[in-house]
Amino acid sequence: MINFTVHDRDSAPDASKPLIDKAQEAFGLVPSLHGVMAQSPQLLEAYQVLSNLFSQCSLNKEQRHVVWLTVAMNHQCHYCVPAHSQVATLDGLDPDIIQAIRSDQPINDKPLEALRQYTSSVVFNRGKVSVEEITAMINLGFTQQNLLDINLGVAHKVLSNYTNYLAKTPIDEPFLPFTDF
Repeated sequence: MINFTVHDRDSAPDASKPLIDKAQEAFGLVPSLHGVMAQSPQLLEAYQVLSNLFSQCSLNKEQRHVVWLTVAMNHQCHYCVPAHSQVATLDGLDPDIIQAIRSDQPINDKPLEALRQYTSSVVFNRGKVSVEEITAMINLGFTQQNLLDINLGVAHKVLSNYTNYLAKTPIDEPFLPFTDF
C-alpha cells in the first residue's frame, strides 16, 4: 500500500503553504484532507475555491449541508461523512436531518427530502437526472440556479471523496465521534 503524506506547513510544497495557512485559519487546524491535498497545490486550491463558491451559492446553509452530507453518504466516504456530520452539527443543522441522511431515511421536510433524493440521483446517475426529477424540484420551488448549484456541491465533494479513497485520509480527532455510519 502507498502511504500518502499528510502535510503540515513545514512539509507542504511551497505553493501549498498559503493554502495550508488558509485552512489553519478557517478551521483552527489543518484537516487531514487539506494536508493530503497539499501534495498537489492545484487540487488543494481547487477544493478551497469550490468550497468558497458553494458557500456563496443560491442554496441556503441547511440545503448546502444536505447536499454535502448526501454526496458523502452516497460515496460512503470514510472521512467526509464524519467531517460533514460534525460541521453540520456545529452549524446547528437539526440532528434529525443529519441522522436521516446518515441512515438513508427520509427527512421529515418535503423540500429537504426532495433535495436529498435529487442529489442522490445526480450522484448515482452521474448527472443524468430525468426531466421528471427536474420538474419535481422546480415545482417545489427550487430554481434553475439551485439545480446548477447542486452540481457545484457534488463536484466539490467528488474532489474530496475521491482523494480520501485514494489516500485513505486519516480522520481528524474532532470528527471521530461521527464515524459510526
